Order: sequence, then structure tokens, then C-alpha cells
Amino acid sequence: MSYQCPLCHLPLNVDANNTSSTSYRCSNNHQFDQAKEGYVNLMPVHHKSSKNPGDNKEMMQARRLFLNTEHYQPLRDAVMAQLRQYLPQQATELLDIGCGEGYYTSEFVQLRQQFPTISIHGLDISKVAVKYAAKRYHDCDFCVASSHRLPFADHFFDGVVRIYAPCKGEELHRAIKSGGILVAVTPAPRHLYQLKELIYDGVNLHDVPVENIEGFELVVDQQLHYDMTLSGEEATALMQMTPFAWKTSEQVWQQLAQAQNFECEADFAIRVYRRQ
Repeated sequence: MSYQCPLCHLPLNVDANNTSSTSYRCSNNHQFDQAKEGYVNLMPVHHKSSKNPGDNKEMMQARRLFLNTEHYQPLRDAVMAQLRQYLPQQATELLDIGCGEGYYTSEFVQLRQQFPTISIHGLDISKVAVKYAAKRYHDCDFCVASSHRLPFADHFFDGVVRIYAPCKGEELHRAIKSGGILVAVTPAPRHLYQLKELIYDGVNLHDVPVENIEGFELVVDQQLHYDMTLSGEEATALMQMTPFAWKTSEQVWQQLAQAQNFECEADFAIRVYRRQ
């Protein structure tokens, strides 16, 4: 494991003196204990913007309910296809930034059929989400940390997946090996158009510009668009997953809950960048 201390950026090593549990310690004596679920919290208090940053328990449960319906399976398959094609041949380290409760991260374990020694890492700012992921998926390594301060050594990753999650370009450049890849997923113009129609008087479609990340070249620019038919429970959970939830009226919540078949579009931009 090549965790890096979030306080002084020195390597963290397993503390051999702690026999009661697994701990990580740097040479400056900063210590971070592994939770019983198997994850490690590398989010110092002074790096937090709130007491419990990231998705709360209710948001995580809504996302888990929706993702378990497999309506986003086409996206998961598309990301896997890009990883299989563009990861370097001898890839050994892959990171899922903003991993949440591990829906995508757990699927990446299947890459071991092609890359036998690859380790799968998940990182999220939400402790409640990472706790659930680590408890459920034992084939991945999970940590609570900021995506803007990746607690990993320089040039450690062969690949990074970033689905909706923010991360500074300089951090990606620092953490990804030369020749390694970034797979970035963002909402495309018509994503969840029908949900937006319930909230806004007029929905404006905006193109998603290609992100220019210094030190990376764009090698794939794919759009994935398909229609979903949702039950009332699924449509409600999907709305709860989105930033629109804060603007949703009680009338709209009731409308979604009572829907028999709610037709909604999924629209994603999937881009692969290679570090030069």
C-alpha cells in the first residue's frame, strides 16, 4: 500500500508496533487507524468544510437503491470497455475518485481477468459511503480523503476513473504515471432532461466542453445516450441523488412517487485522457 500522509505528504507504512489493529504511520509520527470495516480515514479535521462532508446516509441509501436497479449498467459497461482498451498492458494500480458506496469500484475488480495483479482503490469524501463500500467489497481498498489532495505517492496510478467527481488537474498529473490514463464521465446535455422539466420552467441545453488538462492528451470522446423507464420509487431515488433535490417541491415528490412508468433520458460524456 502506498498511502501518503495527508498532513506532511510522507509515505505511510503499516505500524508494526500496533498488534491490536492495523495502523498507518509516517516518519513524523502521524498515525491513521484502519476501521473495523477495512477502510482508512485520511481526511484531517482541518481539511473538512463541514462536520460530515459528502453524501449523507439518506443520499447514499437513495443512490444505492437506484444503482441496484442496473439502470446505469450501460455506463458501467462503457467505462469498463475504455479501461480494458486503454489501460497500460502492465497496469497494477487503479483509483476510483468519488467512489461512493462502490457501485463502479466493485465492477473494476473484473479487470483482473486481463490485468492479473491490478489493485483497485476507492476514494470518497463521504465517510458513511466509504464505510458501506469497505464493508461490502473486500477485494478493493477504500479510504476517506479529499479528491483535491490524493493521499497517494507521485506517479502511482496506471489509471484513474472520475465519474462526476472533481479533482485538480495538477493532482491528476502528479498521481498518474506517464502513459497512464484518466477516464472522466460528466453529464451530457440531455441527461435527466425529464426530471429537470419538473423543476424548471424552461430547460436550456448546454454543451459539455472538453476539459483541457495540462499534461494530458484526449484520446476518446464518447457520448452514451439511452432511455430509461423508471418506477415511482426509482424516479424518486434518482431525484434524491441529484443536485436538483434541493429545488424539488412537495408536489413534484408526490408526482414522482405515484408514477407508474416515468420515462427519463440518460446522457453521458465519457472521455479518456492519456498522461503525456
